[in-house]
Amino acid sequence: MTVETTVDLHRTLEFTEKFLGWMRGRGAVLIVTHDHPDPDSLAAAMALKHLITVKTGQPATIAFGGMIGRGENRVMVRKLEIDLVPLSSLDLDRFQVVCMVDSQPGTGNNSFPVERKVDLVIDHHPARESCRDVHWVDVRDDYGATATMLYEYLEAQGVSFGTKLATILFYAIKSETQDLGRDWIRADRRAYLQLLPLVNNSILFDILHPEVPRAYFAHFSHAIQNAMIYEDILVFNLYEIDTPDMVAELADFLLRVDEVKVVLGMGHYRDSVALSFRTLRNDLNAGEMLQSVVADLGTAGGHGMIAGGQIPGIDGSRQSLASLEQTLTHRLLQAFHYYPAPGVPLVAE
Repeated sequence: MTVETTVDLHRTLEFTEKFLGWMRGRGAVLIVTHDHPDPDSLAAAMALKHLITVKTGQPATIAFGGMIGRGENRVMVRKLEIDLVPLSSLDLDRFQVVCMVDSQPGTGNNSFPVERKVDLVIDHHPARESCRDVHWVDVRDDYGATATMLYEYLEAQGVSFGTKLATILFYAIKSETQDLGRDWIRADRRAYLQLLPLVNNSILFDILHPEVPRAYFAHFSHAIQNAMIYEDILVFNLYEIDTPDMVAELADFLLRVDEVKVVLGMGHYRDSVALSFRTLRNDLNAGEMLQSVVADLGTAGGHGMIAGGQIPGIDGSRQSLASLEQTLTHRLLQAFHYYPAPGVPLVAE
């Protein structure tokens, strides 16, 4: 789905002037991404750190609570020299300012303690109730990528940047909108086209074509073998996984199945189940749909055509995961008002 809006740099300049003025001189800054940061989260964090360094001179640290699993993201972190540290390794008391990008307090997808104050939220997902207690909030849920917002911050403030930051901003918009194929607006296209000439094409190629272990292909095999189709909905269960990112990657991959319009995927990581939801239907809000399906079981969020969620406290037994899959599938079929008939395997035995 695309929506055309006019880029308002005056609004961006006014907001950034205010929060930078408030931030200036307050001491060390912490920038929190979500636990398993994707390119959009990483790009937004790097751009915000660069903006703060240039405009206020304050030291800024980027932190995350989980792991970087996808091959593309690991290559991106290495090649673009993205400096970030585990949240658990930090003494949070030494930070006077806390920023959160591509996430919000209490959403379940970041490990920042809910009882601690967050000063700034920058996100392109719908605003949560928890943002009411945040001093500075810039949530633009019509934008396709948080990276687009940060590109406008740099532009409005007249802050120049090098090819590495340009590359990560470009790749974030590219991956988040599937090359301007989903959930983009004019601002995303504008940023995409303006960043393109600045990109390091060699690094971009390496990011797009990473080497992956054999276990990566095993996950594809499991997803294909376990996938069930109900009307135009496909549900797959990876069971035990070594990185939560695989669920999202395979949800995107299986959305290509002929006549499938909705995909729900799940996989068990540590003591939680990671969920990914994808749709090709313009009449749905993926975030709201997944929230209704997860309901009392866990947390979820998203917008437009993509969403993700987490269900904590689930043991990794095959019986428990199969039971959870059955529950979520039943709820999803009810939400679409589909008759709860048995599914059809994607691949016949």
